[in-house]
Amino acid sequence: MIPLFFQNKDVTGKVDFNPNVIMEKLDAWLDGFLVLLPNLTAAIIFSIIGYFIAKWSGKVVNKLVSSRNRNNLGDMLGGLVKWAIFILVFALAATIILPSLSPGDLIAGLGVSSVAIGFAFKDILQNWLAGLLILIRQPFEIGDQIVVNGHEGTVNKIETRATIITTYTGVKIVVPNSDIYTNALNVNTANKLIRSQYDIGIGYGDDIDKSMDVIKNAITEIEGVDSSKEIEVLPWGLDASWVTLRARWWTKSDRATVVKVHSKVIKAVKEACDQAAIDMPYDTYVHLLHDQTESSDGDRSKQREGWPLGIAEEHTTPRWKEQNKKSSN
Repeated sequence: MIPLFFQNKDVTGKVDFNPNVIMEKLDAWLDGFLVLLPNLTAAIIFSIIGYFIAKWSGKVVNKLVSSRNRNNLGDMLGGLVKWAIFILVFALAATIILPSLSPGDLIAGLGVSSVAIGFAFKDILQNWLAGLLILIRQPFEIGDQIVVNGHEGTVNKIETRATIITTYTGVKIVVPNSDIYTNALNVNTANKLIRSQYDIGIGYGDDIDKSMDVIKNAITEIEGVDSSKEIEVLPWGLDASWVTLRARWWTKSDRATVVKVHSKVIKAVKEACDQAAIDMPYDTYVHLLHDQTESSDGDRSKQREGWPLGIAEEHTTPRWKEQNKKSSN
């Protein structure tokens, strides 16, 4: 008699086990594998060939773009081409293994997947696209000195996600590409020359024309000031303690040159003004001391602020003198 769990018949309410079913399933899987084996072999061979084609295509694109001194753009476009071919090869290999799977189904699936991936990796994709646009449009290049979001420094590398800059104090700053592309950006080294300026105060008793000539001559002799551009010294303000003259000059646009020449200008102007006996005054303050014991204190029709007019009848009288005058009368 055959045990119950080896019988083919399924008995209700009983736990039965039929190894024939398992063998049939395994046999069906094996038959299916043998049927798909030629397709699977062809898909593997196609994938290997596609892999090398993708790598070769990426290198070719990278080399072509890098030959135009666009190394970062070459890396990004080369990687984009390589992965695009990888995805295409994977899709075609899937249709080879499963002939019933049409390219249209794959495209539809990729469309739905791309939407989900787009929401999940929105920031990453945004930074990647911004980096690609930065590399294509080139608002700045490697080695430029820029100011973005309060960070100032030299651009070291433009990556797919962020731009790496090093500040003048040696600090490494990683700025997301989307921030750079969507915010105002100062490129200090975009042009070969840049203009600097500095305000100088001279005394009200000094001759303005003479002072302008002295300052201009002093700046002209400084090494690093560009001689092809005009040096300007302009009257700029009548301040409380001095007359302001604004000096303007041109230098190379890199930060090191700007700072060094600026310090030389301050030193040269100070020494030239001292030698020419031109006053460079400190802040001057005038303190008016009001006598709170005056008889007119609090009377706005008689009490005046500032210097007395010098007219005797306009002078106020101390309260104690006024009281003595009334008592004597």
